[in-house]
Amino acid sequence: MADAQGFLKHTSRELPKRRPVPLRLMDWKEVYEGGFPHETLRTQASRCMDCGIPFCHNGCPLGNLIPEWNDLVYKDRWRDGIDRLHATNNFPEFTGRLCPAPCESSCVLGINQDPVTIKQVEVELIENAFDEGWVQPVYPTRLTGRKVAVVGSGPAGLAAAQQLTRAGHTVTVFERDDRVGGLLRYGIPEFKMEKRFIDRRLAQMEAEGTVFKTGVNVGVDITAAQLREQFDAVVLAGGATIARDLPIPGRDLDGVHQAMEYLPLSNRVQLGDPITDADGLPRIHARGKKVVIIGGGDTGADCLGTAHRQGAASVHQFEIMPRPPQERADSTPWPTYPLMYRVSSAHEEGGERVFSVNTERFAGEDGRVTALHAHEVQMVNGRFEKIEGTDFTLEADLVLLAMGFTGPQKPGLLEDLGVGYDQRGNVMRDSAWQTTVPGVFVAGDMGRGQSLIVWAIAEGRSAAAAVDRYLEGDSALPAPIAPTAVAQR
Repeated sequence: MADAQGFLKHTSRELPKRRPVPLRLMDWKEVYEGGFPHETLRTQASRCMDCGIPFCHNGCPLGNLIPEWNDLVYKDRWRDGIDRLHATNNFPEFTGRLCPAPCESSCVLGINQDPVTIKQVEVELIENAFDEGWVQPVYPTRLTGRKVAVVGSGPAGLAAAQQLTRAGHTVTVFERDDRVGGLLRYGIPEFKMEKRFIDRRLAQMEAEGTVFKTGVNVGVDITAAQLREQFDAVVLAGGATIARDLPIPGRDLDGVHQAMEYLPLSNRVQLGDPITDADGLPRIHARGKKVVIIGGGDTGADCLGTAHRQGAASVHQFEIMPRPPQERADSTPWPTYPLMYRVSSAHEEGGERVFSVNTERFAGEDGRVTALHAHEVQMVNGRFEKIEGTDFTLEADLVLLAMGFTGPQKPGLLEDLGVGYDQRGNVMRDSAWQTTVPGVFVAGDMGRGQSLIVWAIAEGRSAAAAVDRYLEGDSALPAPIAPTAVAQR
């Protein structure tokens, strides 16, 4: 136990300070000030009570050994701490920045105090490890001669690839974009996670032997039949890429875009891609525009922060659900992930959040959106109903749809492979992570549906263990979770 009385001595939760809003809006760097002191982190780690039943383990799909590395950080045993963290998590630098921390929601201390700063301990552990040169390639003890294809280079695909490479298989990761990373690369803005953190980890994976092939649209550039012929097993990790649309009048007006049309362009500019026009702006840009974001989740917040940095004249973010309560809702008691009002760094930077509102139609002139017509709603018997007399019109010349994703892209690879689908339209898998096609496995959002990065990594690790077992008859790779959908054969 870190400090038997740590949670009594230190009742306040402390996190790194965010840079002042006017300053951080001038660049695309991460919003936090650097240099969180080790001594402060040790104090925060000492608040961990090392509970008899560590509910944080249950809250974390990866099964991170949280009390153990809290104790090791408190004792200044940073090398041991990163070893315990890497034992369950391939990419703590990603989860430490992007995961919404269901572990902290499950922290026993959180019943009547602020929970332990688990995410901050995690990210400081891995950053210290990179600084110290402790993150080195991990080589297999033997090569199996088996070849595995991983389709998709998001967190699920990367986790599966790294685990299978370390098990001795020859792994090739196919990515249809020009760079590796999936949504990590082009969906997450720089101010949430700078892309150098991805490149740093990819260098380790390449040194270990994982092969990355970008610009390859599997199902087109290489057919499903060729994939099956050239590889002993295939892991589908292409994500849930079909965005939920808003089929209302005016949807086809210029200026109404999906969030994932907008965010990648901004990321590409930061990466130095020559995609700008004569004014130095990408095709979809918020400078001087009245922006409306439809969707109140993380993707909507990413659009919000991006629009601020691009110099939007105004930004409104619409959410059809009612505003959550300030404290944990009774419907989500501890240790569940709480329904409550959250303010991200992007929300701190400005804009107006509007809850319980539904957009009826878009209006425009000369083929371009100029306004939207909306009204307030209330939930009645599980359905949203219009509140009469609440109609309003809001000027807008850029509308971003950030309403989530409905599932994987089926035409092409999936149809050619002949995989089955569950009732939600995701790729069906059995208890061994295998699709209805022998030797073809699935991990991440493609099989689970839209979810969290921590689930994607956990699924990638678990699917890797299943593939290893399929190829070798047994596996020493850890499998933190079972699949959420079981095929009905």
